[in-house]
Amino acid sequence: MNTGLLHLHNLLRWVVLISLLLSIVKLISGGNALKTSKILLISAHSTLVLGLYQYFFGALGYKLISTAAGGMKEVMKDATARFWAVEHISSMILAIVLITIGHIRLKRGAKANTTATFYLIALLLILSAIPWPFRAGIGRPWFPGL
Repeated sequence: MNTGLLHLHNLLRWVVLISLLLSIVKLISGGNALKTSKILLISAHSTLVLGLYQYFFGALGYKLISTAAGGMKEVMKDATARFWAVEHISSMILAIVLITIGHIRLKRGAKANTTATFYLIALLLILSAIPWPFRAGIGRPWFPGL
C-alpha cells in the first residue's frame, strides 16, 4: 500500500506542476485562471495529504528522526536524511500555503500580478524540493511505477 501511495504522490507532482504553470501563464496573459487555479488547489492539497501520510508512516521523514541515535542532531548532519526529514516537507508545505493564499486572492478578485507572484514563488519552492532523478542520494524516477 505504501508503494502505491508513494507512486500516486510522485505522479501527482506532474498535475501540480502543469496546473501551476498553466495558471501562471493564464494570469500573466490576462486570461481567466480560476478553473486551472482550482485544479491546482485540489491537486496540491491531495498531494499534501499523501505526502503527510508518507512522512509520518513511511520509511522516510519522521521515522528518520525517531530512529536516529542522536535524533534531530544526527539527521541534520546527513544531507539525505535532512532533505527527507526537514527540507522537502517544509518547502512543500510553504508552497501549498502560497498556492492556497493565491487561489483565495484570485477568487476574491485580486490583481492577476499579485496571484502570479504567489504562484511563481510556490513554483520555485516546489522545483527546489522535488527529488529529481539527477539529484544524488535523493533522486526518484521521472514516472515511478511505470
